[in-house]
Amino acid sequence: MRIKPGPATMAGASLACLLIGLALLALQVKAIYSDHLKQEYIGLVLDAIERAENARNSLGVLQRTADDNDTQSEGYRHARIDLAARVATLAALVDASPSPAPQIPRSALSPDANPDDTKVLLDTASAYWRGQRDRDSADTRTRIRRIADTLIVLSALVFGLLTTALVMYAKRTRQLAGESHEFEHAALHDAMTGLPNRRKLLATLEESAARPFDGQTPSRIAVLYIDLDEFKRVNDSFGHRVGDEFLIAVASRFRQSVRLVDVVARIGGDEFAVLVREFSTDAELGAIAQRLIACVTQTDEQLGIGLVRASIGIASFPDPVADYRRLVATADETMYRVKRNGKNGYAFATRASW
Repeated sequence: MRIKPGPATMAGASLACLLIGLALLALQVKAIYSDHLKQEYIGLVLDAIERAENARNSLGVLQRTADDNDTQSEGYRHARIDLAARVATLAALVDASPSPAPQIPRSALSPDANPDDTKVLLDTASAYWRGQRDRDSADTRTRIRRIADTLIVLSALVFGLLTTALVMYAKRTRQLAGESHEFEHAALHDAMTGLPNRRKLLATLEESAARPFDGQTPSRIAVLYIDLDEFKRVNDSFGHRVGDEFLIAVASRFRQSVRLVDVVARIGGDEFAVLVREFSTDAELGAIAQRLIACVTQTDEQLGIGLVRASIGIASFPDPVADYRRLVATADETMYRVKRNGKNGYAFATRASW
């Protein structure tokens, strides 16, 4: 089974890479610190070698000028002792070396050691430890380059993974937003006709009622409640497929017969409603009702049914309905009054009717 990584996986991978890279960097830094200690140690050894060489050179000067004079002989003896002490100090440092190194022979620690042999010993030790210093310096430079390379690679890798994770997260967010929008649309619209449903109609009605018409007075709004007369006989006689085609066709005609600012909704079954968001006179509402009735008649004729007509109840706010929340119910009651009086027409709600 193929698993597609998500933003969390990519972010986790970037964190893992970061931790591994930091661990490698820690090891390199530790090695550099160790090399630094070695450099300091080698510096001490080379300093001890230099001091011993200076003592050897001083002894050489005395050796070339020495005679049988007691004072000179005493100074020469002290110079040999000083050289032996310097070599002993060097031997102690070499013995403390953290890594294997050529040892200083014990014979070289005696004041009676041959100065020429001591000079060869010091030259050899100096060459060895200078070479060791150069190798350690090269290792340190190599480690520093590795740290720089690791930082570059680590930064690029973590940046790439985090960027990928952010892109995936943004894409996932857009997908969820799209799905949320689809769910919201489905919750507020009729699946068959695509028209807003009762819930959407009521929300738009509340929004319209709260909007002032001229900055001071409320908007004049109205609801036309439509019921399709004899529609049940269409389903019984022609089948539900034809009934569904009728509803879809008449819904499209309803939408085309009103303004874009008005809302046509399917309340359920064969009942529709139109929210007129602004009007001036009842004559305008009557003209809309006539167009809606004509839409039903035209659809009936187009499908060759010859049965369906429309009854429409009209209620307006704030007059005569003072509470906009009663508009739909009042228009519905008025529509039933039309049906009781012969159907296929429209009527306005009055104060007495509600």
